[in-house]
Amino acid sequence: MTVRYALHPSSRLPTIYLYRDPIDFRKGHGGLSAIVQMEPGHDPFSGILYVFINRAFGKSKIL
Repeated sequence: MTVRYALHPSSRLPTIYLYRDPIDFRKGHGGLSAIVQMEPGHDPFSGILYVFINRAFGKSKIL
């Protein structure tokens, strides 16, 4: 008997924001949180995912 598993996404997917402008990856969580807080109506502790990319578009950081 073969058992197969399938990935089923949650019915409650988080909201994800992708920042288009590349950021300096030397920034830590505090610096990234400050970027998010500068946007009106955004809170880094709200459960929303914020994705940042580097200049070469080869790496990302998620807050």
